[in-house]
Amino acid sequence: MEMGRRQVREKVLQTLYQYEMNEEARENLIRKKGRALERETGKDSLEFFLRLTRGVIQNQEKLDHAVEPFLKKDWTMSRLSIVDRMILRMAAYELLLEKEIPEGATLNEAVELAKTFSTEESARFINGVLGNITENLEEVKGGLIPEEPL
Repeated sequence: MEMGRRQVREKVLQTLYQYEMNEEARENLIRKKGRALERETGKDSLEFFLRLTRGVIQNQEKLDHAVEPFLKKDWTMSRLSIVDRMILRMAAYELLLEKEIPEGATLNEAVELAKTFSTEESARFINGVLGNITENLEEVKGGLIPEEPL
């Protein structure tokens, strides 16, 4: 049974959170979560899970650099809660490096993840940050050097 992208994004968020908290078995974590997801859902969900998870991890520095100008003055990504930071990285990855996902879907999913895994205040904050990024998307994309295909 194929899983919807919202559920896959939830799994990605949970995996990124665990990845951030546990520096030891990081690659094992991704493989383990990926195998469990594939058993549950199927190959399409697994491919999206791996692309998003690895894409966020491999491009973390660039994503943070792209998002930070849109945070409150003098704030950095490290000042945010881990959950909010991971949601912003996931959404920034989708907006900047995924061509097939509509911007509106990415924003909506990020806000819904924040409502579920963070706070209503965080959801509003994330919506504002991502809205500003979207308004300046071409400029932000111009500041990134695309990675090799994942």
